[in-house]
Amino acid sequence: MKVESENKVMKKGLIIQRTLLTQLGFIFLLACLAGCTGRESNIVKEIKIGLHHNNQLQVQIDVLTNEKTEVYAEYWADSSAEKKMRSTISSKRLSHSLVLLNIIPNTKYSFHLVSREDNVETKSKDYNFQSGDLRLWLQDQFKATAPVPELLPQNFNEGFMLLNKRETPGVAYIADSKGRLRWYHVVDGTGFKVAHFTQDTTIISILGKNDEPTSYGSEILEINLTGDTLLHLKKGQGDFTSTIHHEILKKNKNEIVTLFIGQRIMDLTAIGGKIKDTVNGDGILIMDRNGKKIWQWSVFDVMDPFSDKQLLKDKTDWMHANSLNYDTDSNFIVSFYNNGQIWKVNAHTGQVMWKMGKGGDIALPAECNFTQSHSVHRNPYGSLLFFDNLQHPTKVDKYK
Repeated sequence: MKVESENKVMKKGLIIQRTLLTQLGFIFLLACLAGCTGRESNIVKEIKIGLHHNNQLQVQIDVLTNEKTEVYAEYWADSSAEKKMRSTISSKRLSHSLVLLNIIPNTKYSFHLVSREDNVETKSKDYNFQSGDLRLWLQDQFKATAPVPELLPQNFNEGFMLLNKRETPGVAYIADSKGRLRWYHVVDGTGFKVAHFTQDTTIISILGKNDEPTSYGSEILEINLTGDTLLHLKKGQGDFTSTIHHEILKKNKNEIVTLFIGQRIMDLTAIGGKIKDTVNGDGILIMDRNGKKIWQWSVFDVMDPFSDKQLLKDKTDWMHANSLNYDTDSNFIVSFYNNGQIWKVNAHTGQVMWKMGKGGDIALPAECNFTQSHSVHRNPYGSLLFFDNLQHPTKVDKYK
């Protein structure tokens, strides 16, 4: 690559520093910049390019401008130039950091900078770089096979999947329909026990250590797609005093909804237990972003533990809740593993509106029998969809 002298480039009002991050396995090949003309030559002072948060699928472009202006980058893979992407817009200032996401490894990209002043946009010339290979430990994480690809819905082919690694170090992944890794985020010391993509284009998760059960944890983490921490609550802060598990949702920008383990000290001598025995029962907890309790509901509020004939056996995990979601009317739907039921709970009064499943309020046909429901939710067609660990995904159309 022909490189012009620094003095010559400076005379054009633009400095490019090539960052060769070979030790990270990520090498940028930046095109030599030809002379800039017009407003850009007076606005852009310096450009640097590298990795954002040391993440090989996030490219950071740092731009210095001679005047305060808004700046963003428009970029695309050279193999699909018609699919242009944009960075976020940097506000009116002199120093700008632009992050390029959705980068595919070992792929040639082009980009240009767009400065905006008084609603007038000015584009720079196109520049180029090539993304490097992923680190070895990130390569071949996923393999996608589709024996009959034409059966895959179009929205699946165009969409992405969020996956998480529960053991430490925890990793949240976003992969496309071809099994290619398109985004990742690593946390040390904990694993991603549960992770959800929110309507605010963030990822909210439950974090837990290796010695905590599969979907149980004691931290709540919310990050944006550039890996910045937006929220990090730990057990012991505010009213966040219980272990949480299986589900973490955002009701709105300020309210977080999760399942928690509640405890009740009871006299179980009548069934062979202790005079001060502990029964663990689950519930729903809503907190604000500071960990202050807004609303709480527990199975103890609506059910007598002694109604469980195996209470002595089940006391350490009585009424094990394993999924929580909002119904279309904003009330809760929660599934229980131990008794094979799904409940609808009023989100204001805590009243149980109905129980479905073994011993529930409504009789179901034999083919709808289930015992270990998980991941209960309404699908886009209004049906109640959930997964039975012992059988297969189940759909109930008529149950409202």
